[in-house]
Amino acid sequence: MIWVETLINGALLGGLYALLGIGLALVFGVMRVVNIAHGEFMVLSAFCAVLLSSLFPQVPPLLMLIPVIALSFAVGWLYQAVIVNRVVTSPDPLSPLLLTFGVSVILRNVMVEVFGADVRSLQVGELSRASLEIAGLNIGIMPLLTLVLAALLFMALQLVLRHTEFGRIVRATADRRDIVRLSGVKPDRVYNYVMGLSLALGAIGGVLLAVRSSFTPFSGAERLLIAFEVVVLGGLGSFWGALLGGIALGMAQLIGLKMDPNAGLLYAHLLFFIMLLIRPSGLVSSRV
Repeated sequence: MIWVETLINGALLGGLYALLGIGLALVFGVMRVVNIAHGEFMVLSAFCAVLLSSLFPQVPPLLMLIPVIALSFAVGWLYQAVIVNRVVTSPDPLSPLLLTFGVSVILRNVMVEVFGADVRSLQVGELSRASLEIAGLNIGIMPLLTLVLAALLFMALQLVLRHTEFGRIVRATADRRDIVRLSGVKPDRVYNYVMGLSLALGAIGGVLLAVRSSFTPFSGAERLLIAFEVVVLGGLGSFWGALLGGIALGMAQLIGLKMDPNAGLLYAHLLFFIMLLIRPSGLVSSRV
């Protein structure tokens, strides 16, 4: 039963990891750009949630997700419009990587300057410690809600992209940027909305991870690494694959911790490395 509980908790943790990677998967699936600053933006959203909670202590901390998501969408829209659109069509694939890497370095130092280097976390009270006992298994309520939220967000994103006019425009832009211009679509404007949606989704994962663990301005690299592994494990550009990749990473991490308490994320990284060797296309090799 201990191992069954470990697997279940690993799947619940994987739902959180999937939320970290879904925004990165969306941007890569549409624009073929790896946003190196994705981790820093998630940490920034966590800092915003902590700041708002301190300013409005009477408001439940999780409700701070609403203004943080809205703010993250606006920041993502401007980030794409002002910065990333300048290099998104560059023939040199290193240009977007170098640019977003520079943004990540600047964001990290700005957060140190504004918020300091102290360790922070988002406290949600009893909810973070509450659990359900089912057939002798202790299941945390907060991780369970996170997994349900992740599944709902993945389903909603898939429905939007497959069954709405906006989704059809996004998929057409991802396939043939030059052709959609003939229909009056402005690809750069589509990219703005996609980046805004990406950072909004990343903000959800960043805030929920701040509930589960502590963070500093230097935590962006760790979150980016997890998000990148989720995307690659699941299959580049595949949303449901990202969910499966996150669950696989979460299970690998907790199984590794059960066998070796000092392992940390070692076994999750080993799973990523092995999958790259035997199946580099990922678990689900489909595009947006």
